[in-house]
Amino acid sequence: MTATAQELVTVTIDERTVQVPKGTGLVETAQAAGIEIPVFCYEPRLGPPVGACRMCLVEVQGMPKLQAGCTLTAQDGMVVRTARSSELAAEGQNSTLEFILVNHPLDCPVCDKGGECPLQDLTFRYGPGNTRMTFPKRTFEKPIPISPLIALDRERCILCYRCTRFSDDVAGDGQLVAINRGAQSVIATFEDEPYRGHFSGNVTEICPVGALTSTQYRFEARPWEIQNVPSVCGLCPVGCNTSVTTREGRVKRILSRNHPEIDDGWLCDKGRFSYPHLYARDRITEPLRKAGPRRFEKLSWDDALDEAERLLRAAGAATVTALSGAETVEQAYALGKLLRQGLGADAAVLPESVPDTLDAFRAPLSALRDAKTIAVLADDPVVERAPVVDLWLKAARRAGATITHARPDGPVDAVIVDDAAQATGVEATAVYYLPRTPNGRGVTDAWSAAGDGEPQDVKPRLLIISGDDAATDPGVRAMAAEAEAVIGIGMFEESFRGLADLVLPGTSYLERDGTTVNLEGRLQRQRRAVLAPAPDELAWIAKLAERFEVALSPHAALVFAELSDACFGGIAYAEIGEHTALPEHTTLPEPPAAAPAAPAGSSTGPAAAPKPGAGLRLVAYRPLFSGIAVERTPELQFQRPAAEAHLATADARARGIRNGAVVVVSSNGTSLELTARLSREQPAGTVRIAAEHAGELHEIVDVKVAEVSARA
Repeated sequence: MTATAQELVTVTIDERTVQVPKGTGLVETAQAAGIEIPVFCYEPRLGPPVGACRMCLVEVQGMPKLQAGCTLTAQDGMVVRTARSSELAAEGQNSTLEFILVNHPLDCPVCDKGGECPLQDLTFRYGPGNTRMTFPKRTFEKPIPISPLIALDRERCILCYRCTRFSDDVAGDGQLVAINRGAQSVIATFEDEPYRGHFSGNVTEICPVGALTSTQYRFEARPWEIQNVPSVCGLCPVGCNTSVTTREGRVKRILSRNHPEIDDGWLCDKGRFSYPHLYARDRITEPLRKAGPRRFEKLSWDDALDEAERLLRAAGAATVTALSGAETVEQAYALGKLLRQGLGADAAVLPESVPDTLDAFRAPLSALRDAKTIAVLADDPVVERAPVVDLWLKAARRAGATITHARPDGPVDAVIVDDAAQATGVEATAVYYLPRTPNGRGVTDAWSAAGDGEPQDVKPRLLIISGDDAATDPGVRAMAAEAEAVIGIGMFEESFRGLADLVLPGTSYLERDGTTVNLEGRLQRQRRAVLAPAPDELAWIAKLAERFEVALSPHAALVFAELSDACFGGIAYAEIGEHTALPEHTTLPEPPAAAPAAPAGSSTGPAAAPKPGAGLRLVAYRPLFSGIAVERTPELQFQRPAAEAHLATADARARGIRNGAVVVVSSNGTSLELTARLSREQPAGTVRIAAEHAGELHEIVDVKVAEVSARA
């Protein structure tokens, strides 16, 4: 039902009358009337309320006892009195707070939640103001490291169960549990194993007290010492909205900044915890010139620009650019304008291309939650490519959606693909393409807008590698071996050692202003949170452009103004707000009358499990917890993928393989012993192995149970 068609009911709260759709939660109904009902355990994103903390007690006309307001919904004629107007409700809330504080430590001056703590705030507003308790408070061993990323102070816990509900009902990992009973209940990890998951850090943010805290941020700053900068994560194509906390010019933590259409306020652990890579020891802060097989020497910026100019003029149009897809739109356009207009060098290795035809089937990621049928046509695990998309899929499944991990026989509401060509054979109302890079669409469009020459296929005399990720790509490295000279632009020496002749310092997404385009096709602002230890790329690209008589501004806003008409419909830079909307032209169309024919060679239905002995197609995927940022964040190392072979349940049964068994994966004389992990969500006929564990295996592999004698 649409909002206009919903039945409205009239509710009176503290003598204020408000009309809301029937079934609206009472907490939201009170908010519509301008009245606060205080809560601890209630969090709409966690699913149905549980009424655990009892802070929301209200008096409801016709009911003999106080009620937990978060568990009630708006009904016509309902009359409610909160602590504002009901002495009984006020007494109930005071008693609840007094009970919560009986054993809660008064360590606000040293607690990392102090100054940002809902318990602290509500105690000031609703608490009795003094205590009647004189006995010693209960204490526990502290802190308990439930993972290298998260510390648990059990004496602060108020048993709101937000963390366990997130683990069970949102992330679906089931690793955080409440053990024991009654007053002895405490939060723990399942079987005392480290809390390992793609989204574990969210529990530190939703905890309403200082029980769960980040080990990285612990004792690092106080609320009155910090600044929070609204930005967008630049580590995957989802483009989650973030708030970057800084102190004295250094990033101290990253929090979510709820965009209900994109991320619903959740972050993956890579986006939340990998910021220490900014301060890695091998960070490039000055230009470097090759001084030996694997050695660099520093040189001044003037000398570096002189050397770059010399190499560019010597190569001319035989210059090829390899872009990583992590650049901002403005950086890609600036580099493209310098090379294409200054040298006529149109050849480039672009991250990826998304067909414009998919724009007609674009929708907010939040639409997945309400879809009834979803097809996932992806080789890589969705959680490894675009982690928050996996949370939307889990939300859809909880709502009763049917999710197929292969090409469906009939029409579906939404399709998720990692190969755009596959989408053309499916009838759907929404299509989501999962890029391999954070800003692949934006970078490709910006490069195209920077010149009007036709793409060229030339043998590079000079190869420009933009970004550390591009420098580690095997195809780019092979091209570098054939080039006469290589210029690298990146953050870390190791990425370019033995590869580049000249390296110019790059910046992180946390250190620059600009725009990016996420997998929905949504244009978003990245804001500089801290200053980089070297000049911004736009600054030195503009200086280099002057030498080739190419007019280019060093400011992101002016560069964006130059390309906006060509790429983004002329929108002004200042109009890209903190919460951006999808472009108007991407409203959902009516389903097509007939689906286009599937491309040649594509599957037209769920794949059948191969017979025992038949080969399986190897998918060597790039894990989320990999890359330059993760490698330089010690706390994230435990999240690196294990040496496992992920199999479809049907394939495993056909081969007599049990979950957790040791299997031999082999092809053309190469073999590996890995642990088998079975999944009903994996397309039949495939075996997924993290690229770092796949070794030299070929595309088609054989999988069988390892013989104990052979392993001995």
